[in-house]
Amino acid sequence: MEQSRNMVGTGKQKVLGFTVVAALGGLLFGFDTVVISGTTGALKEFFDLSEGWKGFTVAIALLGCMAGSILVSRPADIWGRRNTLIAMAVLFAVSALGSGLAWSLHSLWVFRIIGGIAVGGASVLSPMYIAEISPAKLRGRLVGWQQFNVCLGICLAYISNYLVAKCPLFADAIDVLMAQWRWMFIMETFPAVAFFLLLFKLPYSPRWLVEKHRVYQARHVLVQLNTEDVNGVLDEIVDSLRDSADVVHEKFWKKKYSIPIIGAVALAAFNQFSGINALLYYAPDVFGMSGSDGDTALLQSIPIGIMLVVSTFLGLCLIDKLGRKFLLIAGSLGMAASLAMVALSFYSMTEQNDIGKKVMWYFIAYILFFGPSTGAVVWVFISEIFPNKVRAKGQALGSFTVWLTAAIVSQSFPVAVAAKSIGPGHCFMFFAVCMVAQALFVWLVLPETKGVSLEQMQKKLGID
Repeated sequence: MEQSRNMVGTGKQKVLGFTVVAALGGLLFGFDTVVISGTTGALKEFFDLSEGWKGFTVAIALLGCMAGSILVSRPADIWGRRNTLIAMAVLFAVSALGSGLAWSLHSLWVFRIIGGIAVGGASVLSPMYIAEISPAKLRGRLVGWQQFNVCLGICLAYISNYLVAKCPLFADAIDVLMAQWRWMFIMETFPAVAFFLLLFKLPYSPRWLVEKHRVYQARHVLVQLNTEDVNGVLDEIVDSLRDSADVVHEKFWKKKYSIPIIGAVALAAFNQFSGINALLYYAPDVFGMSGSDGDTALLQSIPIGIMLVVSTFLGLCLIDKLGRKFLLIAGSLGMAASLAMVALSFYSMTEQNDIGKKVMWYFIAYILFFGPSTGAVVWVFISEIFPNKVRAKGQALGSFTVWLTAAIVSQSFPVAVAAKSIGPGHCFMFFAVCMVAQALFVWLVLPETKGVSLEQMQKKLGID
């Protein structure tokens, strides 16, 4: 009995170790998408950008995210989740170095698109891989490590940007190789190389191995993970794939998949219409609008990143206890209230009224509700709602929707807040209304996925 408990403990440790490595894709995802927030002022001056072109320069990486999230599903089915993640690690490193050494605006755009492809790919592959190696009772918190690492990457990007900005070596060097904005991009190279090397320690996904008819190897991985009832789990996986001899060519747009498709698309869109990337990508700009000076605005971004990490960790602790629906509904209502207070603060702002500190605290409250709800749940839900036969395609659709709406928000936000007829008040009130809509959608439409195995979920939804 004692030996059995030790084996289970060892299995959990192995799953956690593999999860941490795979979730480093999330860390790079967060770092890569947000690092540009510290460079927007310098890029605007260096390349003489208008507000519209500044928004385009920020949003262009998201075009790569959309492409990566869609294109990665086929390689993931053909070459495996792990091998495709290795390719994404290479793209992260290339993008970081290329963006930092960019010799023109167009070259910067190209390298940011390459980074976007890596982000889009990692946003599909990391949670998919983690979901496929995790036991059902731990899957929520383990897949949630992906979002935790996204938030950690965001926090590290803010800290890295601030430290680079304060480093005397780079001070006032905006037009030479040692310029601050260049090193803000280059810093991403270090975690990208570490991610690349660690990925070779991961086993293949047992569900992907079954798809490739390598059942013996799948059994070996399940044994390696000390899975309880290896034969029973293996039989469930085989049974779920029995009707499809070729997963790569399984048709996706079928009526029986309508609930997973609608749920994934809606949650992915709401994730961005929460306003999260309007804040994260433009945090120094938003605090600048509220009256903070340049250095203070950069510094005020750091508590936002720290709260994002803390609140997401809280979500990991609660997601398998309280369930996905409760966290989404409670979090949506809390975000709506916080965003409404931000909007009201901007409505009341005058030239003599510095609302920077007040807005920062409202945003911290917003992040406190975002992390355990939309932040943690969206990637977990998308990774577990689709059947084995179409999981890669479904994950790709959800991620594509995230990046499409992120591109819309990132491109339009700087233009909207600069427009006298809209401004930051109306923008954040719009996001507040969207969060009320999300709470209603989750309550009325979404199924609960807590504690249900990936194979049992498709039976619960009536999918053969």
